[in-house]
Amino acid sequence: MTPPDLLSRAMLEPTDPPLRPLPHPVAGLLHRLSASPRLAVHLRAVHDVAHRLVDWTESRAPGLDVDRAAVLFGAATHDIGKTEHPAELSGPGSRHEEAGRKLLLTHGFDAGLARFAGTHATWSAAGATLEDLLVSTADKIWKNKRVPDLEDLVVERLVRATGREHWEEFLALDEELERIGDGAEQRLALQASFPVGP
Repeated sequence: MTPPDLLSRAMLEPTDPPLRPLPHPVAGLLHRLSASPRLAVHLRAVHDVAHRLVDWTESRAPGLDVDRAAVLFGAATHDIGKTEHPAELSGPGSRHEEAGRKLLLTHGFDAGLARFAGTHATWSAAGATLEDLLVSTADKIWKNKRVPDLEDLVVERLVRATGREHWEEFLALDEELERIGDGAEQRLALQASFPVGP
């Protein structure tokens, strides 16, 4: 299989476990950047989890104003800077965050959308929006990593929107994150089945 075919498979073709395809503008950009298939399938997994989180949030708090399109774009592109810092695909590092924001701006994406490349790792900063928190949560829970401080910030937003008790929103979010987290092993195995290199 040629690398472009492998990249297309990582982004768009049916997978096991089933993941929604990446949006075509994102897939096109990843092709132009000759992205790693492993990075592409990672973005796809986080994007899929973000869909589930936004669906749940809209159902749980119908009056809460969530920019669904922004969350999904942010999840689909949050690590795109790793195309410029490939060592961060398999090791620690944060250089990809600012690089990703700049890369998206350079390719004509709006600053409000490009920001997620940086904010997915700085969710505790002042001014973090619900959309930032949902992208960050998706980036954790896709592999069943629980971050109590991050989850508490999401719960606070839900409490403000619904007027329900903190414990009610905490339990509801906890249950949903457990449900999503249950598929982590399969998602991790799928990601590992794709090469790090292009």
